[in-house]
Amino acid sequence: MRPSIHRPRQSGITLIESLVAIVVAALGILGILGVQMRTLADTQTTVRRSQAIRLIEDLGERMKVNPNALADLGAYVSAFSATPSAGDCKTKQCSRTELAVYDLGTWKQTVKDSLPLGQASIFLAPGETVAANRRLLGVMISWRENERDTAGDYKNNIDATKIRAADGSFSDGGGTAATCPADRTCHLQYIPVAARCAPYLGGGPTQYFCPGS
Repeated sequence: MRPSIHRPRQSGITLIESLVAIVVAALGILGILGVQMRTLADTQTTVRRSQAIRLIEDLGERMKVNPNALADLGAYVSAFSATPSAGDCKTKQCSRTELAVYDLGTWKQTVKDSLPLGQASIFLAPGETVAANRRLLGVMISWRENERDTAGDYKNNIDATKIRAADGSFSDGGGTAATCPADRTCHLQYIPVAARCAPYLGGGPTQYFCPGS
């Protein structure tokens, strides 16, 4: 009989097991990095959208300062590519129309400086076709993102000419063609416009006087 040989029992892991563990760990790390990059991109988009909202609020405040911006809504209408001259309302007295042009030029320059390739379009609300009844201005601010969603639903949500039905579907509406430019991210918002009117007591029924009207 041959004497039995007792070989020591192997312990530890083999080379193949080591490689499998490394691959699994690498995939996990890549997944975490992908989530982090997506989170950073979403955060950047949120920050820029917040900037766009603040810029639109700034335009609304400028219009409130105008003695009668409601009577000069047309002076605020401006396409994305338009670059109105700001003029000079700091050192000289301006009429309500001149003040509107000055505010528009200054504001659009602020949009350009605040957002990457920032542009803005201001248009009359599509549903308000009677000039005397207009109370809203549509403002769409666009900027360039490193990546963006180009799906149809995304474009429809920021297209001022689209109307959403009760079932969520979109259809073409009337009015101005205020659509988001290609390869850009946009924020659309409507702002109410009013005139600063003061009561006038002339001994009879109270009347209201709007400066500049």
